[in-house]
Amino acid sequence: MKKIFITTCLFFAILQSNSQQKVNPESIRQKMQWFADAKLGIFIHAGIYSVDGIDESWSFHNKKISHADYMKQLKGFTLKNYNPSFWADLIKESGARYAVITTKHHDGVAMYDTKMNNLSIVKATPAKRDMIKPFFDELRKRDIKCGAYFSLIDWTHPDYPGFLNDSSKYILEKDYERWNRFRQFFQGQIKEIGTMLNPDLWWFDGDWEHSAEQWESEKVRNIILSNNPKAIINGRLQGYGDYETPEQNFPVTRPKYAWWELCMTTNDNWGFHHDENWKTPYQIITIFIDVVSNGGNLLLDFGPKEDGTIPEEQIHVLKELGAWNKKHDEAIFNTLGGIPQGHFYGPTTLSKDSTSLYLFLHGNVDGTIMLKGLDNKIEEITVLGNGTKLSHKVVGKISWSPVPGLVYIDVPENVKDKYVTVLKLKLDKPIKLYRGQGGFN
Repeated sequence: MKKIFITTCLFFAILQSNSQQKVNPESIRQKMQWFADAKLGIFIHAGIYSVDGIDESWSFHNKKISHADYMKQLKGFTLKNYNPSFWADLIKESGARYAVITTKHHDGVAMYDTKMNNLSIVKATPAKRDMIKPFFDELRKRDIKCGAYFSLIDWTHPDYPGFLNDSSKYILEKDYERWNRFRQFFQGQIKEIGTMLNPDLWWFDGDWEHSAEQWESEKVRNIILSNNPKAIINGRLQGYGDYETPEQNFPVTRPKYAWWELCMTTNDNWGFHHDENWKTPYQIITIFIDVVSNGGNLLLDFGPKEDGTIPEEQIHVLKELGAWNKKHDEAIFNTLGGIPQGHFYGPTTLSKDSTSLYLFLHGNVDGTIMLKGLDNKIEEITVLGNGTKLSHKVVGKISWSPVPGLVYIDVPENVKDKYVTVLKLKLDKPIKLYRGQGGFN
């Protein structure tokens, strides 16, 4: 992942690259359905950078530490308390339908038993074990989809056009054999991950350093799909992915692409870091709701320690998120993005048949709320999680005008959720909205 200070540039680059997408959305719609329904994924940045709690790969790229000192962390990566069953249970409890874990970050250290070189936690660290396969096995026991993060960049590989000093750089066109050796290497790793682990989703990173032609992105896509035609690929493959992945910053307006996912940290860093700026459960839940209401997924990250344990603060957030999700499941999962802004001052979602509208009340909302432009009869309003039925009143509806009245709903203090209250409006037919400007029609 790129560090936060370049996030905004990356987000706009992603938006711009959407116009260059080479995959027809209609051709992948069927395989994308589980992703569209999933809404929540868990991202895991596991790597040797957790030993010293420093920036993952970027610490030596940005010269905070030498590459040699960074790689010394191999000696401290133990996984002595790694429990993939506990991880999978926690992810299941959070409500997530998929999880994505680093198989290799930009530092080139494989977190699985690669046969392409010796730079893996199996061969080069005291852990001496494959981290990924047992985790995928536990996820699949719980019917959770498995995602593999893979960095196209490999800043440690001798055949990659490095940056550590000027003499290690080379021009691809003038040293074709060297670049081609590297392509064979990273594509070989993709093939072995596909064969050994068969991911449901591939989460690429690092494509910004070279073009689609230089990466052979179309070939990479074909390698993946020849092994698993149903595999989903994120948008960081120079136009050959299936969905877009903005990072950290929430889009202010609803994205135009068919499928998208916001990846976000639980503090300010992806991997384990000495960072106490934790997001609260309320903040995570409200961000998640905003994403879903805008038709996207949230990929929420945690960074385990070098021994395989998860920081308590991240466990707390996932458990609180899971409890809220369990209470409000029907308003989140297997839903559609909500109604356009302006009809209701807050996030909304719709049931797949559009006959139920869900309203999310952020913060300490009670008293009366308002809904505009609803050209439906409301058959029933209930508070999710406790079943309380609420009353409503339509104001300003004129019999001879097609303009709907304003809907006012009374929300008493005693029905509020401690984080976000959700109301379910059961409608007489699929939702119909008035989008005009009022007046005589």
